[in-house]
Amino acid sequence: MKRKPFYCVTVMIMIACMMFTPTAFAEKTIPNGPSTNGNDTISSIVTYEDMIKILGDIEHTSKGKVNVFTLDDYGTTEKGRSIYAATIGSGETKVWVQAQIHGDEKLVTEAALQLLKNLSKSKSSDVETILQELTIYVIPMYNPDGSIANTRGNINGIDLNRDWTLGGFKGAESLVVYKYWADVKPDYAIDLHHQGFKTVAGTNESTSFSLGISLAPDGPTLPGIKDGSYNTVTKQMVSYVYEDLKDYGYTHIDRYQVGGDEKYFIDIKGGVVSAMMLGLNYDGINPTKHSNPAIFFETKGNSRDNSLGQKSNGYLTKQNYLGLKSILYGLASGEVFTVDESRWYDIPAYDAVGYLTDY
Repeated sequence: MKRKPFYCVTVMIMIACMMFTPTAFAEKTIPNGPSTNGNDTISSIVTYEDMIKILGDIEHTSKGKVNVFTLDDYGTTEKGRSIYAATIGSGETKVWVQAQIHGDEKLVTEAALQLLKNLSKSKSSDVETILQELTIYVIPMYNPDGSIANTRGNINGIDLNRDWTLGGFKGAESLVVYKYWADVKPDYAIDLHHQGFKTVAGTNESTSFSLGISLAPDGPTLPGIKDGSYNTVTKQMVSYVYEDLKDYGYTHIDRYQVGGDEKYFIDIKGGVVSAMMLGLNYDGINPTKHSNPAIFFETKGNSRDNSLGQKSNGYLTKQNYLGLKSILYGLASGEVFTVDESRWYDIPAYDAVGYLTDY
């Protein structure tokens, strides 16, 4: 068949992660995914108050391995709440992990907490390698106000993941985290999200885990950053996780795409991890124009669409934890950098007709 021409589309990016409705494939997908009958089960999901207590417990039992603190020196949320962070590890390579920038994407906070807990307790050789080679900076709940209100944006409806721009920050939370990132200057970043309900290309399996890069590989922007090195290393990072997790249980993995009948890869510049790769320098806060490669994980279901179900929450949380542990070990051991970057194209995806952008 003659393929359609590949082109670039400019639209309002607010719809980028909202193109798949949770009921679209409810009758024919396997395995049993999140509830699509509006019977959301979030009573057992970690709240802001729960997170604060759990972080305290983890720090207390870690015997000095985990350091928990607030970002109050940089500011607070629109409602005056503290944004919490934690560090673990003593290595020279800095890895940034952030979760729940969208307040209705809740299971990723649990995964971030699980990561801190398990890394602080495990004595396995792979964990020892991670802690010796890396220092990990974790923000388990980027958007506390949105989490409490169960909304995608912050309390003022601002999508914090479209707010890191040269024009300035509309959300108080954005500036807090940006200032902290500029001080930390991480070497790599992983961003944890949820997405709607969809199927893996060429199958009737519901996608449980999408792996993505917010500046599309080989697209309009990424090959021009750092002489193309980020174009390579981000594909290696994603491919490493895919190879490690593709045979795990009910995990059905694909490359992240958006769209209805026609599919697009994303090439957005206002997203947090995109701005990290672009070396955003707002108001002189990042004068060296520090940048770092970054990838993101997308888990199916969210509480906005009433598409989280108690039966699936456990494995959805675990796949994020396993993905995080995988990429951390790959970076710590150096195995990531031995991956053939072309493996990116072996990860299932629909034929795309262009790029969805915010410019």
